Amino acid sequence: MEKRVLVVGAGQAGLATGYYLKEAGLQFTIVDSHRRVGDNWRVRYDSLTLFTPRQFSALPGLDLAGNRELYASRDEFADYLEAYATRFRLPIRLGLRLTRLSKAGDDGFEAALDDGSRINASEVIVATGAFQVALVPKVAAQFGHEVLQLTTETYRNPNQLPDGPVLVVGDGASGRDIAVEARQRQSVMLATSKPRKLFPERVLGKSIWWWLNLFGVLRAPAESRIGRKLRQSDAFPDRDRSIESLAKRGIRVLPRLTEASGQVARFADGTSADIRTVIWAVGYRDDTTWLDIEGAKAHDGAFLHEAGISPVKGIYFVGRPWQSNRASALIMGAGPDGEIVVQRLLSDRAKP
Repeated sequence: MEKRVLVVGAGQAGLATGYYLKEAGLQFTIVDSHRRVGDNWRVRYDSLTLFTPRQFSALPGLDLAGNRELYASRDEFADYLEAYATRFRLPIRLGLRLTRLSKAGDDGFEAALDDGSRINASEVIVATGAFQVALVPKVAAQFGHEVLQLTTETYRNPNQLPDGPVLVVGDGASGRDIAVEARQRQSVMLATSKPRKLFPERVLGKSIWWWLNLFGVLRAPAESRIGRKLRQSDAFPDRDRSIESLAKRGIRVLPRLTEASGQVARFADGTSADIRTVIWAVGYRDDTTWLDIEGAKAHDGAFLHEAGISPVKGIYFVGRPWQSNRASALIMGAGPDGEIVVQRLLSDRAKP
């Protein structure tokens, strides 16, 4: 059988991996459920900008045009991904969702797609990213039908919001961005969780990412002393999104949401508030239901891998959080991790 690699996902991780697969002269196919390359970004909220400046937001072989110190918009980066796929003539099949991946004999895999077609592959690289399905906690079921509930996947802009108080649950970068934007039209509350430290956006005129990269912080492995501290703090740059800044904008900052009843939300400090809209910004979970291979998933359904290498021979991952280091789940980590995995794949093929 001809050896062919199947790459699942045509986001930044899949495209960067495709770049190195093509450079290595391997036969491969990338499949993605979206209709256009970059749609995994276009479906997110309208005002989204990248987490990192343009100089740290490019894939191997092609710079991201524009001011290197500033942040690309959602649509700008989506168009960049589309141009990247065209520039390097990556073999992508769009509009196809993988419904089941199973073993095909002792040395291969069979991917079933939602159009009824099948792809046989000698290896599979999962590049679906860490932002697949927005989490909605159990407390959501305690709100009444009169409360509009959105997530970071279904929220687009403030024009969606009916009149009345908005509660944003989750104080990560997206939650804070959405709270600021929603405040333009409605009164807004932000339910936080554990205390979160932000680091300055710029130091001595340079992006904080420039300094973190210079001193090797972004390349620190997860289990290193620096890596453990970074994972614990989960900090991000303060782009005028500190708790103090939010409060000055009129956003009511509250502790953890604990329960709800009808239109009433209750918080860990004993306070409560009537709300009209809830926007859940509490993170994402993986969709692993399509992976039907013994030993490839943990008991809770999570992907199993060590540094992108599955315990199942022939399955690899790119774009997993902390796969190699802090940069792994960022755009800047897609290229290095993709190169490492392709080299490992080649090494595995060479083994008797």
